[in-house]
Amino acid sequence: LRTAANPHWFVANSENVRRRIRDIYGREAEVIYPPVQAAAMELSERDDGYFLMVTAMVPYKRVVLAVEAFTRTNRQIVGVGDGPESGRLRREAGPTVSFKGWLPDAEVRALYAGCSGVVFPGAEDFGIVPVEAMAAGKPVVAFAQGGALETVVEGRELATGVLFTEQTADALIAAVERCRNIRFDREAMRRFALSFDRERYKDAMAAYVERRLRGHKSAQPYGTKEVIGPIR
Repeated sequence: LRTAANPHWFVANSENVRRRIRDIYGREAEVIYPPVQAAAMELSERDDGYFLMVTAMVPYKRVVLAVEAFTRTNRQIVGVGDGPESGRLRREAGPTVSFKGWLPDAEVRALYAGCSGVVFPGAEDFGIVPVEAMAAGKPVVAFAQGGALETVVEGRELATGVLFTEQTADALIAAVERCRNIRFDREAMRRFALSFDRERYKDAMAAYVERRLRGHKSAQPYGTKEVIGPIR
């Protein structure tokens, strides 16, 4: 906490993180959302009948919820990613749950294009995967915590998915069923996702740095010099 006074400025990758910076360090931060390769995703109307997870297989990602939910309901879900929990998850999974391990980007994009929707059962600071899904025109079923609250919108004109408030298989099953009964505007989801594209990030970060440095220099007494440390 003592070092929190050292940085000149803080940049947060979500409102969720900005609140934590304020609560823990007592400092304000500006939110600049991280870059997502949204423009590289293919807008797709295909629906091959499976849901998709793209995630590391580690405990806090809560992949186990999806394994239990889709095994119990006998619905198809495909997991992309690897990690220390992979073996256990594969052993617990029923025949409708499959795991692909890590795949090249092109193959992951193809899976996005064919899925019914994307499942995001963990809590993240921001969460790149939900935005990638929206860029492909696919709704997201996400746990209502962390960065998902800033990207997964439900019950409004621009709906991008469905949220569930309890990290349980029962809650996830109910959310998937709700998602299946909603008609989503795929083009609207993609337009929303493009607002997080990496080109927007580059422009926002460059403008922020320029504005901060310009303001810092103008605040220095004439003739003084100061070395600016890295922006954190």
